[in-house]
Amino acid sequence: MSTTSIIHETARIASSATIGEQCFIGPNVSIGEDCILGHGVVIHEDTQVGDRVRIDDQVVLGKRPMKAVNSATTKIKPLDPLVIGDECLIGTAAIIYRGAILGKKCLIADMGGIREDVTVGDGTIVGRGAYVENQSSVGSFVKIESMAYVAAYSEIGDRAFVAPMVTVTNDNYVGRDKERFNHFKGVTIKKGGRVGANATTLPGAIIEEDALVAAGAIVKHAPAGKIVLGHPAKPLREIDEKQRLENQGWPDITK
Repeated sequence: MSTTSIIHETARIASSATIGEQCFIGPNVSIGEDCILGHGVVIHEDTQVGDRVRIDDQVVLGKRPMKAVNSATTKIKPLDPLVIGDECLIGTAAIIYRGAILGKKCLIADMGGIREDVTVGDGTIVGRGAYVENQSSVGSFVKIESMAYVAAYSEIGDRAFVAPMVTVTNDNYVGRDKERFNHFKGVTIKKGGRVGANATTLPGAIIEEDALVAAGAIVKHAPAGKIVLGHPAKPLREIDEKQRLENQGWPDITK
């Protein structure tokens, strides 16, 4: 057990867990069996960490949100504790906020971020420097690649793919006119939808099931099973039969 860490007397830590040096573990934190914490990890009050979770150096778990004077999407309100499922991997300097829920076997890579009121399904990957903003939901076995940005009020379905540097937007009024408060909406990516590198999804964009948005596109809607590309994105053709989600031999996790 660490000799330089501060562990609150009410924290519940399994005897098989390993704690690095100079960590802070707050009140009522729960850490499960065989967890491994690196150095300088901060775990705020009430956070629940499952079994066999690896948490690398300088990670912050259970952070509370800050509200700027003119913030349109952040609300200061009571939040449920952060919950980290069994066998998750949390990379160096990642930040996961109070009020988020991670399923089992998720990977949040180095410097990744998950905001409050976000749910993440089992087996999902959030890549290096990628960020999922508040009031969003991410399904199971999703891949959100490095440096992608998922704006608040987004919904991403099971087995979706978001390539590096994708930008999701959610404000048609671009910070002006109080009417914008009635219309915030990020992207909806339905089951198996894919968005290519450097694409931009416009506020309220819908990527239907098994649609593919080409790299660099600017998209508002991608029909099911179609490839779309361009500025604005328009349908090019059907995706190849062998590329369809139903033909990958993966189990249907919705059943």
